[in-house]
Amino acid sequence: MISKTAKALDVQALRADFPILERVVNGKPLVYLDNAATTQKPRSVIQSLVDYYENYNANVHRGVHTLSMEATDMTEAARKRVADFINAPEPETVIWTRNATEGMNIVAHSWGRGNIEPGDEIVTTPMEHHSNLVPWQEIASERGASLRFIPLSDDGTLDLSDLDAIITERTKLLAFTHASNSLGTINPAKLLTEKAHAVGATVLVDGAQSVPHMPVDVEDIGCDFLSFSGHKMMGPTGIGALYAKRELLEGMEPFLTGGEMVLQVSYEKASWADLPWKFEAGTPNIADSIGMGAAVDYLSALGMENVREHEKRITEYALERFKEIEEVDVFGPEDPELRGGVVSFHNEDVHPHDLGTFLDQQGIAVRTGHHCTMPLMSKLGVVATARASFYVYNTEQEIDALVDGIKGALRYFGNGLA
Repeated sequence: MISKTAKALDVQALRADFPILERVVNGKPLVYLDNAATTQKPRSVIQSLVDYYENYNANVHRGVHTLSMEATDMTEAARKRVADFINAPEPETVIWTRNATEGMNIVAHSWGRGNIEPGDEIVTTPMEHHSNLVPWQEIASERGASLRFIPLSDDGTLDLSDLDAIITERTKLLAFTHASNSLGTINPAKLLTEKAHAVGATVLVDGAQSVPHMPVDVEDIGCDFLSFSGHKMMGPTGIGALYAKRELLEGMEPFLTGGEMVLQVSYEKASWADLPWKFEAGTPNIADSIGMGAAVDYLSALGMENVREHEKRITEYALERFKEIEEVDVFGPEDPELRGGVVSFHNEDVHPHDLGTFLDQQGIAVRTGHHCTMPLMSKLGVVATARASFYVYNTEQEIDALVDGIKGALRYFGNGLA
């Protein structure tokens, strides 16, 4: 069902904003369907990096000269735009990170070590990216806590039927992905947060696959932490953001120490700077934070409701086309309302890497492997999958090329497809 507030994107017009989409790969027009790994960048983002290095390249926060003050103003303006994008209550609650993984490690080490105690339980899901699983395995082992998992239903959604027996007064943290990078499943973030808060637990949401693709409002969800990456939302690589409630950040010890994050230092001791700089040791990634702000500007101009509706249409079309290939298993919810623009698929006779290599010869870029969800792959009964993932610039014609390419691959590898 199309949202009444959403407008159809002019996909052909916006494709002109992305220079790389003009590429030819192996003699074929590029069909880029690896957006869950990283997205392509519009000219406005690319130009923001050029502008910084050509016109006001300087270190931030320390200088009184013009270039430093300009760079500082641009960096902090980008922080505010990112905060507004997720409806954070104040820019100081948004910390610059390298990526979503670093944000979740900050939570694990700076919050987890100070709050997780022996006997506590950390609740998560079977569909987590390694970056929201391995840190909690480490903290649980170190602190004498245990991990519990909300079960996965056969359709790729969470089984919430016994949730009250899983999230209990022993739960100290609920950590879950808002949208699965392997199944595409969109989890009910607000409901899960409310359940966790009802027993006094803290909530960390992995927003790497949701913030770029749909409206995300931290005030509405009510989560305590939200981590996401810039490069998955048209921004540069090497930049991300961690949102956290102010009272939590103020009570946490810094993840890294050194320059920039201190208030006063003597030979004997040091005190920490105010938020957000307490968690931003050393020279920050100035250019890429500005680039992430430019990406937010681009997405905001499109409208996140419109972005979401476009992806639903494309995903629904893809799921219908995949029904033509009975030899391929598709994982995740069948209802496009319950999933993002991710379609992972598997054929028992053709290894995903061979399939991905064949598609590349057709100019089609997909991801193959375990997608940093090895436990989930084991649960699905496969070693790896091929994954097509969509964004605002993808078209139905590109889905057609993908499906035709898969059919061609199955014929080539001789599994009997007519």
